[in-house]
Amino acid sequence: MPEPVKTPLALAGVNHHTADIATLEAFRFPDEAAFLREARERFRGVLLLQTCNRVEVLVQGDARSLEGFLKEKGRRDFMVVEGEAVPRHLLELAAGIDSLVVGEDQILGQLKRALAAAEEAGAASSVIVLCINKAVHVGVRIRRQTQINRGAVSVGSAAVTLAENLLGTLRDRHILVVGSGEMGVLVTQALSAKGLTAIYVANRTYERAVMLAEKIGGRAVNFKDLYRYVALSDVVISCTAAPHPVIRTEEVREVMEERLWPLDRHPRHLVLVDIAQPRDVEEGVRSIEGVYLFTIDDLKNVNAAAMESRRSEAARAREIIDEEVDHFIRLLRRTAADETLALLYTWAESIRSRERDRALARLGQKDDRTAEVVDDLTHALTKKLLSDVTTAIRASAECGDVATAEALMRAITRGEPCFQNDE
Repeated sequence: MPEPVKTPLALAGVNHHTADIATLEAFRFPDEAAFLREARERFRGVLLLQTCNRVEVLVQGDARSLEGFLKEKGRRDFMVVEGEAVPRHLLELAAGIDSLVVGEDQILGQLKRALAAAEEAGAASSVIVLCINKAVHVGVRIRRQTQINRGAVSVGSAAVTLAENLLGTLRDRHILVVGSGEMGVLVTQALSAKGLTAIYVANRTYERAVMLAEKIGGRAVNFKDLYRYVALSDVVISCTAAPHPVIRTEEVREVMEERLWPLDRHPRHLVLVDIAQPRDVEEGVRSIEGVYLFTIDDLKNVNAAAMESRRSEAARAREIIDEEVDHFIRLLRRTAADETLALLYTWAESIRSRERDRALARLGQKDDRTAEVVDDLTHALTKKLLSDVTTAIRASAECGDVATAEALMRAITRGEPCFQNDE
């Protein structure tokens, strides 16, 4: 029996607004595919978005069930958004308004990859697909019609800005970038215009380091020589996808001894900027003299400055979101209605095929032409009988009149009266 027409949506998780990097790290799900496979057993649709500054789970289901599921997975102290607040959150996210660095473009690609992962795991319902595609579409529109992404805005470029603020200038400095994935590309692109003496690129796969270094006129280094180049650098920006630290305390301590010339009282300063999630640099390096470690938490100051310069653009982006959110909600209701209507047609098809077979059995000897005519006739009758009610259910659901849509469904499938007489 088809379920009533509903559009339950819920989103839960942690992000840079309320969680520090340690909390984000602890909340992550290392095996995304396994998480999606397990979650799809509980929800009609699910998507997991994990970036360097947020871990959020979107489900086609109710908030209480999502909250319970995450607590079963050992997660605590997370925010929960439900109902019509979810579409607005997704639009703000795709617009870059909710990002650590306001207006950054990387979130659009991250949303697309999260959807692709959900689809590969068989966890993406039509409602989840609509949510992400609509959010990305609006995010693109906002970037086209505003200047919210004016200039280089990304976590990678913010890391470069932070290093520049610390040292006054990056001109004639030596910089080591550890990691050649998407974030590594963003970092090296931001560095390429800074007049550096040398940019070193280290990656576990040497060939990838070579490819990235060639693009920006840098030098690729073997990962086994990592600490040798840490010793040569003024700034190290690390952004690998490793599940464990790749820059360790004891090795850095040895490096700093190499940076102490015989007549120097203190070693040359080394700035480490860790923008990886999970973290690349062990926390213990903070205790080493001359070492300054900065993480994603420290980029919030960069974001505050970016927000100030883009305040008017963010306001325009919110105006576009206000225009789009009602349309988004109508699309969600229509999609949810279509899911239920698919169940209605499946229910009707089972009755049609049963009665067709009974009719053909009563005809006794029959040829293929007779069977074809009877089949076409029952198909046509079923379609015509459901045509008007399909339009009514879809229209009722789209304008938010869920009660009428549900009443129509019950009247057809259960024989219940559409409206109760209170007299």
